[in-house]
Amino acid sequence: MLRVDDIQLAFGGVKALSGVSVHAKTGMITAVIGPNGAGKTSLFNVVSGFYKPQSGRVTLDGEDISGLRPHQRAYRGMSRTFQNIALFHGMSVLDNIKLGAHTKLKSGVLSAGFRLRLTRSEESELSAEIQRDIIGLLELDRVQHHPVEDLAYGLQKRVELARALVMKPKILLLDEPVAGMNREEKSEMSRFVVDVRKNWNTTVLLIEHDMSMVMGISDHIVVLSFGKPIASGTPDEVRSNPEVIKAYLGAGDELTPAQKATAGARSQ
Repeated sequence: MLRVDDIQLAFGGVKALSGVSVHAKTGMITAVIGPNGAGKTSLFNVVSGFYKPQSGRVTLDGEDISGLRPHQRAYRGMSRTFQNIALFHGMSVLDNIKLGAHTKLKSGVLSAGFRLRLTRSEESELSAEIQRDIIGLLELDRVQHHPVEDLAYGLQKRVELARALVMKPKILLLDEPVAGMNREEKSEMSRFVVDVRKNWNTTVLLIEHDMSMVMGISDHIVVLSFGKPIASGTPDEVRSNPEVIKAYLGAGDELTPAQKATAGARSQ
């Protein structure tokens, strides 16, 4: 579904990404992990079109989208959440979710401004679709009409996921979806991501520091360190990779048994 090939990205003389390639298979969950400053968010910004790399290519479902702007990539089926919550206060949960459907609506500014029949019909159909496919899936029934600012942090993150899902994306980019959550909220979010993949066959690419979530739900993992790929494979393969252990521990060439044990615990 997504191919990111040999991305080179630099800011002045600082290399953020050097020769990074990530291939996300259709209907699979692919995770990108690495220590702070590894280049994970820079990679997401390249994939979603916010950064233009010096070289490399991004292909979505067989189409080269390297030259497309973020909104053009959205129209081709790419949706994204961000590290920091970016919901619209003063609006209900349901209205925030509806905003994610802009790529699916046909009515223009005049039709929306004058509330013409097409706009009213589209909004009615959209509300019914959200109720049917998203509200229940993400267990937002009881809060859908609440002001979004009144929700707990974990629920707000769930609303952001709902807003990204309403366009039924081909690929869903999740930037630290469980950051700041407690254990119960992390477990719920992990379950929701797996349910989305299972029910809609959505391809998922995620960045996450919580290794329990990554190892528990990912089909494939790519590891970055200082902007370079150092490992990729299944969770079991990545968990035992010496280069990955070194990157996370900052250890030398030789790891003691205690260090290996610590790395293994961190990745589980």
